[in-house]
Formats: sequence, structure tokens, C-alpha cells
Amino acid sequence: MCELCENVGGTPLWQDALCRVVLVEDRDYPGFCRVIWMNHVKEMTDLPVVERRHLMDVVFVVESAVRQMLQPDKINLASLGNLTPHLHWHVIPRWRGDRHFPSPIWGEMQRDAQPATPENLAEGLRTVIHEAMHPASG
Repeated sequence: MCELCENVGGTPLWQDALCRVVLVEDRDYPGFCRVIWMNHVKEMTDLPVVERRHLMDVVFVVESAVRQMLQPDKINLASLGNLTPHLHWHVIPRWRGDRHFPSPIWGEMQRDAQPATPENLAEGLRTVIHEAMHPASG
């Protein structure tokens, strides 16, 4: 049983036939998104080159959308999958004053912090990602 095969994994923002983008509900890291491969695949090298490129294009679009919406100090990209061996990428906005900075968010907490979550964050990210993935022809 695979958590990402069985569950959406967050608030859906965008998807195509190959992958989906979700907003992770994490009060400490507003804008934390996951790009999840639709089929159960364990490693990037299990994908054909064209699909790897597509997945990374989506990761980069999500990174850009998060930067545009939130202007974080840094973006962390991570593809771990040690506990959930289903191919997915984390796109995590980071701020110098967040709970774990400069350590990874899964590390030891450095300080107590309560970041503000912008209104309509999911809708804003959904719009920016959709526009980037489906540019108007013109």
C-alpha cells in the first residue's frame, strides 16, 4: 500500500496525465508544494528521459510560482522518498526566520515561528501554475 497511490497528498493545484501538484497543509511552511508522479515509480532513472524532463519542468514551474506568490528567502527542492518510495518532489519556501532555518525542515527546530499565510494562497498558486503550464497562444 502506497500513501501517494492511495491519497491525493494535499490540496490539488494542477495535474496532467503524468503528474499532479498539491499544496501541503503545513502551517509552518505556507506554500509548501509536492509534485507527485501519477504512476508508482520509485526513482527518477526509472522514467524515460522525456518523462524526467517533463517532471522537472513541472517542478521548476512550481518553484517559480511559489517564488512569485511568496518571495521567500530560499527555495528547497527535495526528492527523498525514504518513507514513501513513490516518486515526488518537495518544493519548500524558506525564510531566514522560519522554525528550522538554516537546517532542513525535517531537522531540529531552531526557533518558534508563526509565518503568515497569504489569503487565497491555493487559488493564487493554482492560477500561476496553470498559466505557466498552459500559456495562452497568441
